[in-house]
Amino acid sequence: MPRPTDAGHRRHHPVSAAERDWLLRCYVLRATDSLAAAVVMYAVPLLVLTLTHSPGWAGLAFMLEWVPRLAAIAGAGPIIDRHSPRVAVLATSLLRVGAALATMVGLAAGAGPWLVLLFGVTAGMLAEAAFLANEAVGAEASRRAGERAHRVQSVLTGTDQAALLIGPMIGGLLLLAGPALLLAAVAILSTVTATVAASVRTHRPHLHIVSDPIARHPLASLATGMGTLRRTPALAWLVGALACVNLASGLLQVSAPVTVTRTLHHSSAAVGAVWSIAAALSLAAVALAHRAIDRWGLLTVGTASAAAMCTATLASALAPTLTLYAAAVGLLMAGEGAVTVVLRTARARLIPERAFAATLATTVLLVLAPLPLAGLLVALWPAGHLPLLVAVTGLAVSAGTFACFRGLRAHRAAWANTDSEQLLKAA
Repeated sequence: MPRPTDAGHRRHHPVSAAERDWLLRCYVLRATDSLAAAVVMYAVPLLVLTLTHSPGWAGLAFMLEWVPRLAAIAGAGPIIDRHSPRVAVLATSLLRVGAALATMVGLAAGAGPWLVLLFGVTAGMLAEAAFLANEAVGAEASRRAGERAHRVQSVLTGTDQAALLIGPMIGGLLLLAGPALLLAAVAILSTVTATVAASVRTHRPHLHIVSDPIARHPLASLATGMGTLRRTPALAWLVGALACVNLASGLLQVSAPVTVTRTLHHSSAAVGAVWSIAAALSLAAVALAHRAIDRWGLLTVGTASAAAMCTATLASALAPTLTLYAAAVGLLMAGEGAVTVVLRTARARLIPERAFAATLATTVLLVLAPLPLAGLLVALWPAGHLPLLVAVTGLAVSAGTFACFRGLRAHRAAWANTDSEQLLKAA
């Protein structure tokens, strides 16, 4: 029997130097991959606008970047299950390096904007596959951490949020020096990710993330999820509300480069600054949302946050200065952060445990579908009237969000029969 002092010593110092090194590599892996993905996501439409001076091309780039992302979400899971997540991160990183370098060479040789569009499509798909693989690596890190698992997940979540915060700023600043420097930065970040992924090894085979030796076909999972949506009206209303939220934020994301550089006459770095400030406000809203829900309840906080989003969308269309525009975008992102907490909390209560994974994948696809639609709208809309498009979409989003929250209120018994603290734990 070990002495109590020995047991206490193991509780306070359970992590060996080798384990700490392995965990640090996981953190670096997540940080570099998330930052590269964030830079690409925000910079590709801006890069296309810089090369073509056409808002239509920028909208097309955003649409083409997101459509394959949706397909990657549905198809990457079974592929990652058949191989190790580490190999998946390594492969996606190397492919992203190759795509960035090939795009640099092509632009230097005089290739048109279609090459940047192709890079956006490729990088978007690789980003989604790498994200799923990194989630699996994070799950393994949590299991290895034992009682410290919550600390591991806290660091990983903070890493993702930090990447979303500084990624737009980095992309905007690098683009001032030219497309080549931006693409080189993506290649360097991806090279670091690949290097770290090659060194992250596990010596315990039972820790590999393979929950099911025979992965289900993506179409079968989607069919199961759609069946759950049909049988759960409250969940359908909830997905509709999240889709409306994403349409508003997606439209501002793809139109911001045009608005800031053309309408408000500022540099591309200002575009990154606007989104970085908005991301910071969104993080603050997420941090405060839990306390607000405890005090006023899910429905009240969700309704107020959605109203703030709709108001901000309309305000952004009318903003005459960069300061007011940044304030409107910041309010929209803060409202989106809070309403997402509310709706994800309700979703955790509504999705049945037996079909949780399939239904969750389906809801994610439906919720993200408005993002390529936002790109298509900007691509087809006359460039000189983008504020009108934002205003009209804001009104449509307001009506859709109101209808969805009315439906949620009508089915309140299906998702609000548990106190907020329990729901938040479930989320």
